[in-house]
Amino acid sequence: MDLTLSDTERLVQQTARDFATRVIVPQAAAIDEHERFPADVLKELAGLGLMAVNVPEDLGGAAAGPVAYALAMQEVARACASTAVTMAVTNMVGEVIAKFGTDAQKRRCCPRLASGEWAAGSFALSEPEAGSDPGGMRTIAVRDGNEWVIDGAKQWITSGAHAGVFVVWARTADAKALPGARGISCFLVEGGTPGLKIGRAEDKMGLRGSNTVSLSFEGCRVPGDALLGEENSGFKIAMMALDGGRIGISSQAIGIARAAHEESVRYAKERKQFGHPIADYQAMQWKLADMQVDLDAAHLLCMRAAWLKGAGTPFTREASMAKVFASEAAVRICNDAVQIHGGYGYIREFPAERHLRDARVTMIYEGTSEVQRIVIARSTLAGG
Repeated sequence: MDLTLSDTERLVQQTARDFATRVIVPQAAAIDEHERFPADVLKELAGLGLMAVNVPEDLGGAAAGPVAYALAMQEVARACASTAVTMAVTNMVGEVIAKFGTDAQKRRCCPRLASGEWAAGSFALSEPEAGSDPGGMRTIAVRDGNEWVIDGAKQWITSGAHAGVFVVWARTADAKALPGARGISCFLVEGGTPGLKIGRAEDKMGLRGSNTVSLSFEGCRVPGDALLGEENSGFKIAMMALDGGRIGISSQAIGIARAAHEESVRYAKERKQFGHPIADYQAMQWKLADMQVDLDAAHLLCMRAAWLKGAGTPFTREASMAKVFASEAAVRICNDAVQIHGGYGYIREFPAERHLRDARVTMIYEGTSEVQRIVIARSTLAGG
């Protein structure tokens, strides 16, 4: 594995870093405080090619590859995790459609996501009673002539109130005939489709600038060609998408943690106690050292998974390893950042408390830490 960055990867990283520092950082606190969906920022990210980093050029994407995407995600998340999660899911939706869609589906959806014509894409897999177990989903899709009729509910849908297109999973076969994850199909449902109802925005602990809603499908009719991939083969699409998504979430966690670490170093040099900067004390030095070790280890695991994906090599286990380590390391780092800041870490004047709130969910979505350990253990026990 060669981790030397290509010219394209360096350019994408630098472009994301410059934009994030200049444009996103100054408004990140306000985005969080006012729960503002950053539509203007996302439009600018689209103009830079960062909403479709790994989508082919002929579909409007940058075609820069998984490593470039991971690096860009780290930079944006370092500035504002709320913006980063919308960017992550939209990139994932674009990649899914580019990989599994028909020519007509690709031509209709991918350029709109890449250009920012559609502010975001949404990934509608989880349900109120089916999160870590998608095989337990209850949403159904039934053929009616040349159409499909979808009924059911989805939960925790990122950017749902702003999405131009939803990738939606529904059961299309009788659960007794094809139980569990079998018999699930995937559909493209455009925003505004009759019968698709958007629920209220969730009042979340963190990522408060990221819109999260429930969806209900009440006799929602979509054309027959809205089917993405083959009928009853949607679970495979979901799992392949989540593998790539876990690289994105590990990158997001790294970006949040990097911001917390940088701010901790700066604060430790400036804050004086007993006549000395607290950075002079071993207790602070060891915290900062452990944070750096965690950051570097998380980054290397993430880069390995991204490199394997770009090489066309299986990367499921490596993506889960990157995701579980980076997310848990980010929570440790952000918690220590609050401790280093002392009382100031607990007030909104300083960003340390926001980073801790934002980091916590990375251990939950795109598969909980427990699910990642199941994936890793299965591969280990199988001799993978």
